Amino acid sequence: MKRIRLFLATALMLCSSAVHAQKYVGGDLSVLLKYEEQNATYMDKDGKAISDVLTFVKQQGWNTIRVRLFDDPSKDTDKNVCQDIKYVKKLGKRIKDAGLKFMLDIHYSDTWADPGQQIIPYAWSIWSWNPEESVYIYTKQWLMELVEAGAAPDFIQTGNEISFGMLWGFVNDDKFEEWDQLGGHLEATSDWKDYTDKHWDNFSKMLKAAGKACREECPEAKIIIHTEQCANNPTLDVAFFKHIQQYEIDYDIIGTSYYPYFKGPLSKFDEGLTQLETNFPDKEIQLVETGYPSKWAVGGTTYDYTDTYPYSHEGQRKFTEDLIATLNKHPQVNGLSWWYAEANAKGCTGDLKEGWYNASLFDNETGRALPALYELKNYNDGSTNIPMINKEDSDETWYSLDGRKLPDTPKKKGIYVNNNQKKIIAR
Repeated sequence: MKRIRLFLATALMLCSSAVHAQKYVGGDLSVLLKYEEQNATYMDKDGKAISDVLTFVKQQGWNTIRVRLFDDPSKDTDKNVCQDIKYVKKLGKRIKDAGLKFMLDIHYSDTWADPGQQIIPYAWSIWSWNPEESVYIYTKQWLMELVEAGAAPDFIQTGNEISFGMLWGFVNDDKFEEWDQLGGHLEATSDWKDYTDKHWDNFSKMLKAAGKACREECPEAKIIIHTEQCANNPTLDVAFFKHIQQYEIDYDIIGTSYYPYFKGPLSKFDEGLTQLETNFPDKEIQLVETGYPSKWAVGGTTYDYTDTYPYSHEGQRKFTEDLIATLNKHPQVNGLSWWYAEANAKGCTGDLKEGWYNASLFDNETGRALPALYELKNYNDGSTNIPMINKEDSDETWYSLDGRKLPDTPKKKGIYVNNNQKKIIAR
């Protein structure tokens, strides 16, 4: 009875103060320093020069910036792979000084880590390798340096798109099979609905070691576990996080990627989010990577969405608008981050000038901010939409406190709006 009274008292207090959930919106700006070094020209939509991109995006409603971290990016020839700890400390400090939240995306590799490759850092593979120990030591060291530099992250991704594990092996090494036995390369079952037991013990030890380092060095930060099967295979995504639950791995947020040109329509992503919310009602969810082209198809595109969203500035904006509407249907989703938002070849004097990626939020030919960049602020406008609830809604229609229409009667404890009244779910 005491617990019920406490809950009711807290609920009434929340009702009186019209509290709404914190949302996080922004983008991955990992290459910003390099663009600045190469004199890229950033302008607002009207052609006015932007003196500082971080200040500008904050003015547009952004509150979170994501930056990736590699162990030794000099081992890679890709010009976009340049974010070692020195680089990240510099950019991270600027992000924090600008009053923005800092999301750290640890790749645990010298190059891109994603569903297709999770390569052991070269320095980790030249001696007798203990994956659990290496992950703990390196994660702890990186975080210590960031904290000391005034760049303590607010969110930490322990791995990037790790639907199939991480630290698989060292490419082109005669000891690959030896590394593979120690690594965390996960394997899906033949029907792609679940996982085999292969390497889950190894993988879970790695994630626990990473989480331990995070809690020790950045106890206020939230840990994100990031996968990318939500839209195209949500059953496997749910199976992944059920294994995470089974192995009692410590984390706070389910992170996901969604690129419609690879993963399919918004309706599929919507269904995947529903499955995650249903199966993990105690977890927040964030879309930590997304994007859509503004001029032509991204290389390797497998799903043509141009009938709905043409490759144009307006098509990109409309996709963003509809994406936000989809995310707002899900009470547990509280984050949206646009990947490679800063890509902009205008004025570049170095190796970024060709502007191959046109799904960013700046036009590669003019340097101007695109309409989709301004659209993002609508995900975090800081207001409640309760006064706008349709009075003709039926008694079965429920809303969250920040005005999001729910798919059905809420099952979690909390305060909601139904039939134009605040109501408490206490079960």
